[in-house]
Amino acid sequence: MPTITMNVNGKTVAANVENRTVLSTALREELGLTGTHIGCDTSQCGACVVHVNGKAVKACTMFAVEANGADVDTIEGQAHADGSLNVIQQAFQDHHGLQCGFCTPGMVMSAAALLKENPKPTEAEIRAYLEGNICRCTGYQGIVNAIMAASGQSAAIAAE
Repeated sequence: MPTITMNVNGKTVAANVENRTVLSTALREELGLTGTHIGCDTSQCGACVVHVNGKAVKACTMFAVEANGADVDTIEGQAHADGSLNVIQQAFQDHHGLQCGFCTPGMVMSAAALLKENPKPTEAEIRAYLEGNICRCTGYQGIVNAIMAASGQSAAIAAE
């Protein structure tokens, strides 16, 4: 089995993986980072979104060996060093952007990618960006409100 090395959440890590192992499985099973959820294994739900070299990717669609040498950011790396929530995570909590929590890691990672690309998105832009993420509990309005708030805009805009 090949050994891959990645910079995950700012730390260099190595793992032995089979060539067919997808990144989501390597993160969960080899590195113990279980915040990256596996929902569908077919790239439909977005629960496995991570950032690879600064870009949001569905980790179930990428082989772990493809991430060799890459910078990978997961939900575990989003909180501040002292463990407090970052602005996006706090907004999800404050604006009821989560319910069961299964989709939340992927939603937060997608929101972070969106806000990096577009710091002040409209409600329509948020909804379009999240088309690859499925939530079966919230009805999405709380998620949209949370992203609006995290961008420094009034969440009331999305509630109208």
